[in-house]
Amino acid sequence: MRWAFAFLAALLAGPVQADGERAGDFDYYVLSLSWSSAWCALEGDARDDPQCNRGRGLTFVLHGLWPQHERGWPQYCRTAERDPTRGETAAMADVMGGAGLAFYQWKKHGRCSGLAPEDYFRTARRAYEGIVIPPVFARMSKTLEVPASVIEGAFLESNPGLKRDQITVTCQDGMIQEVRLCLTKDLEPRRCGADTIRDCKLQDAVLEAVR
Repeated sequence: MRWAFAFLAALLAGPVQADGERAGDFDYYVLSLSWSSAWCALEGDARDDPQCNRGRGLTFVLHGLWPQHERGWPQYCRTAERDPTRGETAAMADVMGGAGLAFYQWKKHGRCSGLAPEDYFRTARRAYEGIVIPPVFARMSKTLEVPASVIEGAFLESNPGLKRDQITVTCQDGMIQEVRLCLTKDLEPRRCGADTIRDCKLQDAVLEAVR
């Protein structure tokens, strides 16, 4: 039976997702910024998504603002708040690359914030606009291979108040995927929980050219 105890221990040690929790019950936010060109290469091109059209010039776009526990995270929470209107989701297109993502992010994460949709989107926008996207990324006209730590370093340099334990860079299929920043409920940088820190260790991560 030792294998059973080992299996349970492994489950208990891993991140915990909780569906249907009460809205507003969380400890901090994770602000997720997605490298638009990588998303296009992995998903968007196959959907013929307008976000991936040439000439958009998108770099790191807002993926979402995610309520987080110190260990694990809530999702698809129960809330008395109404769902957003089409106008409210469409208004997020300028920072999210398109309108379609906004409703999904509300459904999975926004409901857990305990906020009304207009307040959640306003908070997400304020969090996004509170981070300086390093200007160098807008000049990425060629696909490069770079250490993932270089991406983190660029954000730290452009945001002097940010510390290494408050940011993490993720990769997918060998590509720079996202930059995730941990914020208090007041949107101030704070230390990330252990299950949020997932630093990509690649020395030759692909940074897709800006489209």
